Amino acid sequence: MILEGFFTLFLLAGGNTSDPDFDEPLLLMPASIDINLMENPSIENMKLVFEQIREHEVHSREECSTQAVLNHLNLTQDSDKYTVGRPVKHQSHLTWVLLDMRIYAILDVRESDQTFIAYIWIYLRWDNEHIWWDPEQFCGTTHILVPTKYLWMPDMTIEEMTEQDKASPSPNLNIRNYGWVEFRNDQVVISTCKMRVYKFPFDVQSCNLSFKSIMHSDEEIKLFYYKNNSEISEWSRKAMESQYEWLFLSMTVTRKTVNHFGFNQTMIVYTINMKRRSALYIANFLVPVLFFLCLDFASLLMSDTGGEKIGFKITILLAVTVMQLILNDILPSSSDKIPLIAVYCIGTFALMLLSLLETILVIHLINRDAWLDNEQEKSGDPIEDQEEKLTNSHTCFTGIKNRSNCASVDKHSADGRLSIVKEGIKGVDTEVFIALEKMSDELGAVKKSITLLSGRQEEDKVGYWTRTAQKINKAFTVFYVIAAVLFLLYVSIVWYSADE
Repeated sequence: MILEGFFTLFLLAGGNTSDPDFDEPLLLMPASIDINLMENPSIENMKLVFEQIREHEVHSREECSTQAVLNHLNLTQDSDKYTVGRPVKHQSHLTWVLLDMRIYAILDVRESDQTFIAYIWIYLRWDNEHIWWDPEQFCGTTHILVPTKYLWMPDMTIEEMTEQDKASPSPNLNIRNYGWVEFRNDQVVISTCKMRVYKFPFDVQSCNLSFKSIMHSDEEIKLFYYKNNSEISEWSRKAMESQYEWLFLSMTVTRKTVNHFGFNQTMIVYTINMKRRSALYIANFLVPVLFFLCLDFASLLMSDTGGEKIGFKITILLAVTVMQLILNDILPSSSDKIPLIAVYCIGTFALMLLSLLETILVIHLINRDAWLDNEQEKSGDPIEDQEEKLTNSHTCFTGIKNRSNCASVDKHSADGRLSIVKEGIKGVDTEVFIALEKMSDELGAVKKSITLLSGRQEEDKVGYWTRTAQKINKAFTVFYVIAAVLFLLYVSIVWYSADE
């Protein structure tokens, strides 16, 4: 560019550079160009000027490149100065490392094996005392990118991480002219997280990601961080792309000193707080179990004389058992407390089991009464026979004018009585007739007594054990409904107010 501009200037000047009108443009020429050669614009001098300008352009291009900075710093892959040991000029100097983390996605939370999977971005920054250059000497270059293998990096690790990320880390470092070195990297972290599932599915989980050096003590490397937790939470919330079944609440960061393997180390702990989306579990688990309990309530209206009621209750119990098996696959077996959802299922199952046992007892009592009735039928019923005979006799004497009926009834009476009645019909005296009237009244009174006894027998036709079963059934229905309502209220209150 300088060469082309100078050539155009030379043509406009007509080869005469001594014109005072062109003194100012000549001042714009690089200082390395010999102006004396331009005062005598011969062909040989112009060639020398062009060569000087070309050399200046090549030199300028080299000074504006990354390689020029690398050459100035003598920074190569094999340079022990930058790769071996901490980047300090004296070992007593402390290396401060700024750590910042952003969570971009909550990929999964596995309750069964207590694992937390997240996609995060990590930002590290530290000072390298061997790096410095003047940007004005390199066309204003204030930073360059170099491969990570050219420089020393902090040996950072995540304490809770159980699997290494299969993706390759970021290959470059950003170097500032005043010695700052920056590293950015994204990775999928699979880490352990102790799950507190006591209030499942209304639980809030807190998982930690703890960063520390592997080998360096806090006398060599110290970590520091941004202390504004609200800003950190807001940044992560805005950057969040996916949350799986979890709702991100907040993220806090703390620093602490730990003693591992006999020396102190600085540790930065990021705590991710998240809440489970419980709507799906309510619709697919809690409500169906409640429906099964309502079906068991409805079975109280079924008849106890058949076997359908027992079969119906057993089917409901099997359905609740299947729900418990599904729950067992979700919740971790290492939980310190029995989760409330397990208490909910076990309590519901116990109520249904108690209802089934009560139904079996009631059916047993009814069958026992039926067996006693069969035994009584085999021995006969004298009260009914007497009632039938007295009814026929009373009909006979009250309808004494219908003599043919009297004759048919008296087949079961004594022969003497039959002859007296026949003679009275043919015209016996008045005393005999009055005696028959009195006998008819007495038979009517006996009939009324037999009828009362017969009615009482009809009332007592339901056996003792059947009446006992009915009383048990009524009392258990009241108890069952009250116990179920109180149990559901208790579980709901504890679910709402209990701490993890």
